[in-house]
Amino acid sequence: MAEVKKTRRKKVKKSLSKGTVHVQATFNNTIVSITDDKGNTVAWKSSGSAGFKGSRKSTPYAAQIAAEKAIENAKEYGLAKVDVVIKGIGSGREAAVRALMASGISLASIKDVTGIPHNGCRPRKARRT
Repeated sequence: MAEVKKTRRKKVKKSLSKGTVHVQATFNNTIVSITDDKGNTVAWKSSGSAGFKGSRKSTPYAAQIAAEKAIENAKEYGLAKVDVVIKGIGSGREAAVRALMASGISLASIKDVTGIPHNGCRPRKARRT
């Protein structure tokens, strides 16, 4: 039997100088995603994947650690300048942005896209006493 050699292509690492950091802060967790200018995810980290469990995931410190780790992963691609998009009302919003400022990457803009209801869902019935 003849031996068949399999050749593998070397994975090409993208190099990007500008990207977008999406911070989604909920009451239970904070997710930090870093994308290129087309919207493809380059790196991400959440408070849960950073090692926090239970109610400690929702703390500002957990959001700070998640943002630092996500930026650390994205710096391998040569990221230098980012736009920040914040969504949600969790306690990790400001902590994540502060961690991004301290990381050495320049922030071009900070935008809040938290959804605001325009008299959306009907409230539940009044409680009887």
